[in-house]
Amino acid sequence: MEKVSRRRKVRWKRVFGLFFILMIIFIGTYSFYQYKQGISIAEAGSNITNNKQADTFKGTEVKFGKINVLLLGSDSRGEKHSRTDSIMIAHYDQNSHQAKLISIMRDTYVDIPGHGKQKINAAYAFGGPELLRQTIEENFNIDVNYFAMVDFKGFSKVVDVIAPDGIEVDVPHQMKYGIGITLNPGKQTLHGDKLLGYVRFRHDNQSDFGRVERQQEVIAKLEDQALSMGSIVKIPKLLGVINPYIETNIDSSTLFSLGKDLITNQSSNIQTLRVPVDGSFTNERFDNVGDVLSINLDENKAAIEKFLGPTTNS
Repeated sequence: MEKVSRRRKVRWKRVFGLFFILMIIFIGTYSFYQYKQGISIAEAGSNITNNKQADTFKGTEVKFGKINVLLLGSDSRGEKHSRTDSIMIAHYDQNSHQAKLISIMRDTYVDIPGHGKQKINAAYAFGGPELLRQTIEENFNIDVNYFAMVDFKGFSKVVDVIAPDGIEVDVPHQMKYGIGITLNPGKQTLHGDKLLGYVRFRHDNQSDFGRVERQQEVIAKLEDQALSMGSIVKIPKLLGVINPYIETNIDSSTLFSLGKDLITNQSSNIQTLRVPVDGSFTNERFDNVGDVLSINLDENKAAIEKFLGPTTNS
C-alpha cells in the first residue's frame, strides 16, 4: 500500500509540474500575442525620437514605495526638443495603493537652472526631461524618479484599448479651433481622436485652466475603466500600443508591475492637484517670455507637500 501511495504522489507531482509548465508557456505566449497585437494597432512613424534622453535622466530609481513619474505630452513634428504641451507628475504609493496626479501649468514662471526665469515648459526645450526634473526639484521640492514622454498620437490608441465603449463627458460649448475636429455641446460618449480633441482644446475663456481640468477628468475616468477590467490581461496589449509613441526610462517589467499593482489592489480614486493653486498667482507679461503665471512659490510648495504627504521623497 505504501508503494502505491508513493507512486500516486509522484504521479500527481509530475502532473502538477507539467500543468504548471504548460500554464507558464500559455501565459507567456498569450502575453506575447497581446503585445504584438498592440504593436499592430499602433501606427508606424511616431514623432517620438530616440534621443537617448533616458540615459541622461538622473532621477533616483525606486523599486518599491512612493514613486513619482514625470508625464510629458507632446505634439512635436519631430523636433529634438520642442516645448511640452502638458506637464504632469503621477505619484503612486505602493504601500497605500493611492494614485495622485499633479498638473503643472505650462506658463508657470519659474527659475530654470542655467537659464534664469522662464515659463516652465521651456525647460524641456533647453535641456530635455533631465533639466525639467531639475527645475521641478529646485522650485517645488519634488523628487522625480522617472519620466515618460508621450506623443499625443498614441493617446487615442490607448483610450480605445482601455475604454472600447468610450468615455462619457459633458462638452460645455462647441470646440473646434486647433483640434482638427468639431465637438458640439452636451453630454456624449467620446472615443480616441475625439476624446483627444476634448482634452487638448484651450481656445476659450478658460484657456489652459480648462484644458488641465479636462485632462485630469479624463485620466481619472480612464483609471476607473482600467480598474474595472478586474485583471491584468490587457496590460501586454497596452504596452504594445503605447510602445511606438513613448520615450521613457521605466523598463517594461516595472511598468507591468505598476499596472498589475494598480489593478489587483483596486486603488482609491485618483486625487488631483493643479499648480499653481487658486489664489497663488497673478497674470503678468514680460517682453522676453510673453504672458506668464507669476506664482507665490512658498504657497504652492506648501500645497504640494500637503497633497503628497510630509515628504515627497520615494
